[in-house]
Amino acid sequence: MPFIDIAFQAEVSRYEDAEFEEYARRNCDEDPQNRSRVIEEFRNMIYERGECSPRRIDDAYLLRFLRCRRFIPALAHKLMVRYEDFRRKNAYLYECRAFGLKSVKKVYAGTFPDSPVNGRITLMRFGRWDVDSVPIVDVVRCALLMDEIAVMQPKLQILGVTIIVDLEGLSVRHVRHLTPTIAYQIVSLMGVSFPLPNHGLHIVNYNWFLNTFFYLFKQFIPGAAWERLHFHGYDMSSLHKHIHPKYLPPEYGGYCEHVVSIEEWIRKIDMYKDDFMAQELRNLGFTVD
Repeated sequence: MPFIDIAFQAEVSRYEDAEFEEYARRNCDEDPQNRSRVIEEFRNMIYERGECSPRRIDDAYLLRFLRCRRFIPALAHKLMVRYEDFRRKNAYLYECRAFGLKSVKKVYAGTFPDSPVNGRITLMRFGRWDVDSVPIVDVVRCALLMDEIAVMQPKLQILGVTIIVDLEGLSVRHVRHLTPTIAYQIVSLMGVSFPLPNHGLHIVNYNWFLNTFFYLFKQFIPGAAWERLHFHGYDMSSLHKHIHPKYLPPEYGGYCEHVVSIEEWIRKIDMYKDDFMAQELRNLGFTVD
């Protein structure tokens, strides 16, 4: 079996090996000896506060939120409330064919090999978005699908993600589609409302037009998230201070040759999805053939 297929079989796996335990302890303050006690404390908090009604309450589901908030139940609860609020307000985003979003291929350029420091590194290129053929709602839906599948994976619950946003080519024709609602949805999906640790959001290849673009987003970015937001302009050496060149392709001053395109990612996930993943996506509202 080709290596890429082996990798994607692992991508949809929820098996946790011994190595996960050490990463979880280091990255998430997760201690196997008190894991069950903290999960139960979190579960009781959900019942007692009554601020949200999650569709699941099992241990594996609650672990997503605890791992994202370093096993602090109060913080995990706040995140769950935001996530459930996002799902309730944006239910229509889930109303699509989960694996029929290949048209956004130019926006989501792909993912690079996972880094133990940066987690899953994903590249977005909003300047390459064809506004005439791809509706903005599908751009958001693709990010939503990637997030919902990622949070099913214990590895990414622990390692988290890093996002590079390349704004080269961004113009007025792109920005005119970015309403406050769309800006709120994008910020939410980049880690504000999802149980997926975000190590950093790196903005590259931009000019004065960034001010117009960024104005739409900054009102939705909480104070704590500002520390993870980095502007590099055209200075790739600045980006390298946060992400080692071996995890970046040559165009960003790196020497990584392996990039998984969003087309390949969607096709392979669809190929190797199991019954659990398919049913989870259906329960969220997606259509899965």
